[in-house]
This record gives sequence, C-alpha cells and structure tokens, in this order.
Amino acid sequence: MKRVATGTYETTSVTGEMVEAFVPHALPPRPPLDLNGPVREQLDRALLALGRLDGVSSFLPDVHLFLYSYVRKEAVLSSQIEGTQSTLSDLLLFELKEAPGVPLSDVVEVSNYVRAMEHGLRRVRGGFPISNRLTREIHEVLLSRGRGAGKAPGEFRRSQNWIGGTRPGNARFVPPPPQYVQDAMSALELFLHDGGTQSSAVVKAGLSHVQFETIHPFLDGNGRVGRLLITLLLCTEGILREPLLYLSLYFKQHRARYYELLDGVRREGDWEAWIAFFAEGVTETAEGAVATARQLVDIAERDREKVQRLGRRAGSGEIVHRSLQSMPVCTIPRLAKRTKLTLPTIVKALDVLAELRIVREITGKKRHRVYHYDGYMNVLNQGTEPL
Repeated sequence: MKRVATGTYETTSVTGEMVEAFVPHALPPRPPLDLNGPVREQLDRALLALGRLDGVSSFLPDVHLFLYSYVRKEAVLSSQIEGTQSTLSDLLLFELKEAPGVPLSDVVEVSNYVRAMEHGLRRVRGGFPISNRLTREIHEVLLSRGRGAGKAPGEFRRSQNWIGGTRPGNARFVPPPPQYVQDAMSALELFLHDGGTQSSAVVKAGLSHVQFETIHPFLDGNGRVGRLLITLLLCTEGILREPLLYLSLYFKQHRARYYELLDGVRREGDWEAWIAFFAEGVTETAEGAVATARQLVDIAERDREKVQRLGRRAGSGEIVHRSLQSMPVCTIPRLAKRTKLTLPTIVKALDVLAELRIVREITGKKRHRVYHYDGYMNVLNQGTEPL
C-alpha cells in the first residue's frame, strides 16, 4: 500500500521568520490502516494484557489503595518527560508539607498533574464525555500554579508554538498555525465520538494520541495532557473499569523511537509502525502494572503477617500498616487523621513497625517526623529515576 503524508504544510510568519507549519488531515487515516499480520498480533496481545490488568481488582484487597500511589507515580514520570527532576518521595513529602531541599517549582508541577488527573477521572466517572471542554478543564488545572500559570491555562493557543530547537526556524516540528487549531480539535472530537468507526479502543487511543500531539493545541502541557487522555479514553471505551494504564514510563524509556515514529506518521503516513509500537507499549505497561500490583500485595501480606505474629504486642500496628499502603510516606498527625487513632497510639504502632523494619523514620528529628514504608516505595520507585 502506498503511504502518503498525513497533512499539509502551511507557510507562516513567526516573529519575522517564515516557517513551514504542519496541518494534519482529520482522522481516520486515508487510506485505511492495514492491521493484518504482525500488527494484528500486537493488538491482540494488547487487548489480552488489558483484560488481565482490568482483573487486578480480583486479587487487590482495595484497588483504591493501589491507585493512590500509582497515580502519583504516573504524575512523576509524565512530568519527568517534560524536564522536572522530582521523585515520587519528593511528591509525597510535598503533599505532607515536608519537602526540604526539593526544587519547589518541579514538585508544584507534579502536584498539579495529580490534581489534573484526579479532575479528569472524576469527570469521566461522572459520565462526562472526553471532549474539547474536558481537555481544556484538565489543562486549566494542570497549569493553575507554577511555571505554566502564565501560558493561557484552559485555552487553546492563539500563537505559534514549536517542538525542539530554540526558535521555529530550527525546530524539529512546527504544529499548525493557531487559526487551524480549533477546527483540528473539533475534528478530533468528532473522531473520538464516532460510534461508526471500525477502530478498536487501542487503535483509537493510538491514533488520537498522535493527532493531539501533532495539533499541540496548548502553549504548554500538551505532552502531559495527551498522555492522560490515553487512560481516560480506555476507561470511557469500557476497556478498563479503573484508570490503571499509564504509558509515560514506556514513552520515557523509548523516547527516541517515540519521536521517530510520530515524525514517520506525519511525513510518510506510516500509521502501522506507530500502532505496533503503541500496542507493544500497552502490552508492556499493562503487564508491568499487574506485576507491580502483585508485588505490592505480596509485600503488604508479608508485612501484615509479621505484625500479626506479635499478637497483643502489635497493638494498632495492623491498622497503621494498612494506612501506609495508600500513603507510604506519612507523618504521625496524618496517620492519626486517617485512622482516627490517638497520637500516642500511632507512635506506639510506628515503633512496632520500625522494630520489624517495615517502616523507617527519615528525618532524624524528634519532632515533625516522617515515616517511609520502604518495601512499598522500593517497588513504586522502579523506573522513576530522573532523566
């Protein structure tokens, strides 16, 4: 099948410099995708992996305990791709108002991403469709504080942006001029809602991700919003009941290939290579999420048994241990608020957990102490080393 470019180039002037900006054709691709052979096999594996991921609630005692930390891990990874240096521990400390030595602007950006994710998930769970309105809402929350606050939060851009390089003239890619953004995003919205499309949910998510990143509708935050929309789409399409799939780690680990394939779609219409890569990422990420969930369950069960073996001496250790599964970096007052136990009871329980080497106090102070659930954090931190 002969491939063709997936858009046209428009000559536009940016600060007196003439550049070629790319305007994508509306989805679905023309000619239709060839999804036979190896690509079909990749898509089938992706759907099987998503099915296994959707079933993690069958062995997770409480899927929301897992989601609390897993969503924050995704926020760290997605923000790292954009250049932040914060770790998961930094974020959890920041949420406790205990973040000494952490680059504040970086942690604020990651914290904004958590809030944007939670807003999007709350809206989708309430039945609100994925739409330009929801996309703008998510973006507004994402850029509500910190470095992006001056870059039109919640509004499609009215000026030219570019990707890579120091100016449009030496950029790696120049998205469509601002006057094309609204129409391009409206066409993308129609594609997402077209019940007659033959695309599977995985294919639809892969196609729409490329289209969103190609349009680059905002002045800042496009990558983070685009990655989050993948998860929301899989939830609204009924593939996942809970938002358990996040591709940031896969994209982070394969950054060069990711950008190469996006360019291949734009220049040559090589959608099939992109879809194969995307489906492989879905498979790898879903399998990784299942493995992570199993590891966390195993760690929690092993540690719970340690506490139970102490008998009456364990006191309220099991209750505090359960709370630490959703907040693996925590303070005594926060645990007291969550468990409704008294401060002295929390202290005694933490002393027991520390004796068992389940938790570790990380400040070395006598006041304002912070406790770290090492086993849980070691698993969650896998892959989150700053770029």
